[in-house]
Amino acid sequence: MTTTAISVLALTLFLLFIFLGVPIYVCMMGCGLIGCLAITHNFGAVSTFLSDAFIKTFTTYTVSVAPMFMLMGEIASESGIGSNLFQSIKTILGRLPGALASAVQVACALFGAICGAAVATCGLMGRVACPEMKKAGYSDELNTGAVCAGASLATLIPPSLPLITYGSSVQESIGKLFFGGVFVGIVLMLCFILVVQIWCIFKPEAAPRGEKTTVKEKLIAIKEGNIVEVVVVFGFSMLGMFTGWFTPTEAGAVGTILMLIVVIVNRRFSFKMLGRALMNTLMMAGMLYCLLAGTNIFGKFFTMARLSDTIGAYVASLHVSKYFIVTVITVIFLILGCFMDAMAAVLVTAPILLPILQGFGYNAVWYGVYAVLVTGMGALTPPVGMACYITSGITKVPLQKTFSGSTPFLIAFLMVAALMAIFPQLAMWLPNLVFNA
Repeated sequence: MTTTAISVLALTLFLLFIFLGVPIYVCMMGCGLIGCLAITHNFGAVSTFLSDAFIKTFTTYTVSVAPMFMLMGEIASESGIGSNLFQSIKTILGRLPGALASAVQVACALFGAICGAAVATCGLMGRVACPEMKKAGYSDELNTGAVCAGASLATLIPPSLPLITYGSSVQESIGKLFFGGVFVGIVLMLCFILVVQIWCIFKPEAAPRGEKTTVKEKLIAIKEGNIVEVVVVFGFSMLGMFTGWFTPTEAGAVGTILMLIVVIVNRRFSFKMLGRALMNTLMMAGMLYCLLAGTNIFGKFFTMARLSDTIGAYVASLHVSKYFIVTVITVIFLILGCFMDAMAAVLVTAPILLPILQGFGYNAVWYGVYAVLVTGMGALTPPVGMACYITSGITKVPLQKTFSGSTPFLIAFLMVAALMAIFPQLAMWLPNLVFNA
């Protein structure tokens, strides 16, 4: 049997296991090992791949950046700082049309800056923001759609867990990915707010105006809403990487310590809270390390099968535009994003798709940011839009309405994705400025 046939069978088996609900890291490890065995016919050599994958994953220094940022986000979440952010931004925006839905976008971006996980952000805003919008008379569609869309910002704005895991798997600079993701994340946030404003123009009844607030009330909201503290923690971590004071891993540790100080100063600390944060971090870190180990084995199989070279040569022979290739890859990411988390989707596809795009002039930093952006769309689309299911489950709003409310925000996703494809510097100008200065 040829290596191409083995590759096709292994990928078919992988997709079958995914649809059957088998954990993704098990699918990657199992299919990768089976594929390697089919190519080498050497069980002894293949068995060492598994142990080597775990040893490599658990002993790689750059991977240790993830647990640090995870812990920082969990401390912020468990202490209630995330809910404070929304309440204060709501006061600041006052009577702006769609103020609460716009506040969700800003709050998700700020919470994403200390969390890095879309699921956690979606769950938090679903519990905090959705009841507030329902009480204010917002339509169910705008209510749930705003939360589903805003949660995706956490995967782009540092410390993005998908970007950290992607950078670790392809040996790309975490700092460059962070600076690439933060600007694209801010642009996407502004596009989401624009969608809310347009929604309010055409359907003003969907978002009744809130109460007018004074300048004094806005200043108090800034002071008591932990906005300054969050910006300082995020800014100091980014500044430290920019100046070379510390590495990304050390930035995560510094951010965690600073967040712990913020919690203590605000009298929100308890050992019970810290215990929950540590336990949640351990569970997420365990899942992350298994994913990375699975990616190593899967990538080893693709290398042995020379699948990337085969697909790359075939694509080159088609003589098609790079924009056509990006469009096809976007559709692939959109489909994968419907069925799996952004972090897993990016890791699974990187060994195949990254070499192809590099042949068209795109680099690894651009690919990582673009992949995370587009897989975020999948969390808002049927049949298995993860963010929509989470939000619908929390709010008890019918799933059909949740998907309907998320649809307008997909336009913003597509706009930013198109801009990134046409103007790669949208994601690259800031990393180039910072690291080539």
